[in-house]
Amino acid sequence: MAAKEVTRGRATAGTIAGFVLRVARESTSIRTQVGMAEAIGVDLATWQGWETGRRPLANVKAGALLNIRRRLLALGADPHVLHLLDPAMDADRVITSTIHPEINDLHPLASWVHTRDTAHMIAWALNGTAPRALVRSATTGRRGPVAKAPLLPTSDRDVFFAHLRETAESALRAGDGGLLLHRQTLYLCSYDRGSEATSWMVHALHGRRDLISARGWTPHWATARSTAAALVRLGDRQPLLDFIERGLADDDSAEIANLNYWAYWLGSIREPQPDDGFMRRGPTNWEPVRLLRGLAAGLQQAPAYMDLYVHSLWALLTTNRWLPLADPVLADKLAAHTARLLDHDGISPRARRELSSVHYVLRENRT
Repeated sequence: MAAKEVTRGRATAGTIAGFVLRVARESTSIRTQVGMAEAIGVDLATWQGWETGRRPLANVKAGALLNIRRRLLALGADPHVLHLLDPAMDADRVITSTIHPEINDLHPLASWVHTRDTAHMIAWALNGTAPRALVRSATTGRRGPVAKAPLLPTSDRDVFFAHLRETAESALRAGDGGLLLHRQTLYLCSYDRGSEATSWMVHALHGRRDLISARGWTPHWATARSTAAALVRLGDRQPLLDFIERGLADDDSAEIANLNYWAYWLGSIREPQPDDGFMRRGPTNWEPVRLLRGLAAGLQQAPAYMDLYVHSLWALLTTNRWLPLADPVLADKLAAHTARLLDHDGISPRARRELSSVHYVLRENRT
């Protein structure tokens, strides 16, 4: 049994990154593994091992991996796909470390703040939903019974979620020292939609509702935000409305934290962060235009989180009124979308007020 577990661990250690590598290969003019192995200068077994995950890309020396990326780029690989190799390797590490925990090893979710790209890669392996950057690339040009996603086997998926819930509970018992690990594991637990898991998740999240009702910034602010967002995924929108009203609106430190959170999550802050402390810092070197684009896209793609996207857009545009001039095409599209939203019922009073302000700023700075 032990030997079987070790073998399975090795098989899952590089699956997601291997799948992204396969998509990158298929985005070039060299579609076959044989041709790509020759172009890169490795034997066929090595390339096949990378794509299947049997030989995890994370184990390749940094210089060699850099050369592989650059060679793929020169061969015409989609740069958006190549960009996802790092979050894919991160996702492989999170999943493997959760399924096969090592005694005394720090869980990867306790040592750095993961990004949206990493979360989407993990979700891809858990439920088969391809990240938007890969939706077209991951499904074109294939023949025969080829896997369309790096899905975990059901047994591994069950073990992953069981261990993840155990990790979330142990992190909670660790107090402030386990804040980051608890927040991130709890968020990922919400991807499990089984009835038993949902009951556990609802109980765990509602046990943290007191954080949502706290006024403004607290050391648990990021946990409150993630808790409210996870409850939306489970169909309960009210905690997010409560969080915006009490834990975010009209508090300068919380507003700064929210924009910093979004900037990191959406890739506007490019430097990796070891903990949530970066959220409290004042204006940093994140890119406002990139953040505007990410929030505008999210407003259309994730309607369940509309209130948070609207409030964040309002905060960004009221403090950076010049932004519509930086991307006039985006500003026009966003103005049209906000106008459509304002025509619909069911919008909370705060969201309606803030949408009106967003719409005004977009129009005012385009004339």
